[in-house]
Amino acid sequence: MKAWRAALLLFSGAAFFSAEAFAGTATGTLTVSATVSSSCAVSSGGGTLSFGAYDPVNANANTALTQSGTFQVQCTNGTTATILLGQGSNPSSGSTDALPLRNMTNGNSTLQYQLYTTAGRTVVWDNAIGVSQLATGMAQTITVYGSVLAGQNVPPGNYTDVVVISVNY
Repeated sequence: MKAWRAALLLFSGAAFFSAEAFAGTATGTLTVSATVSSSCAVSSGGGTLSFGAYDPVNANANTALTQSGTFQVQCTNGTTATILLGQGSNPSSGSTDALPLRNMTNGNSTLQYQLYTTAGRTVVWDNAIGVSQLATGMAQTITVYGSVLAGQNVPPGNYTDVVVISVNY
């Protein structure tokens, strides 16, 4: 019984001293912060616009060949970005960022085309003013509208060009 009383007394004393160790409370604050930066990315591999077959003798003798293509841009939510399209790898003489004169090539032959901001093909998509886009944080599909000028006397073959997509934010 003595052992039991001694254990009880020891336990009571430990409890008493433990309570004494936590008798008061002090508080303070922890400031937590992060900075979210604006950033943007163009879809891996860019995008494509394929005009298909151009027929300078019949179908496209007097009518331009039109088509549209897409690419994706993803920017931080709330970021206002400006999307620019370069002059292409084969611009005509006199081409500028503000008024690009684009060409697809097949060796030494060129096929003139233009890229536009709307389906009506009235505003050329340039590398100076571009198109403004408010980001949602999700990948946004951007449509580009193209037109190959009618009646171009070119030899048969595959014509290509590469246009740089730039996103300023």
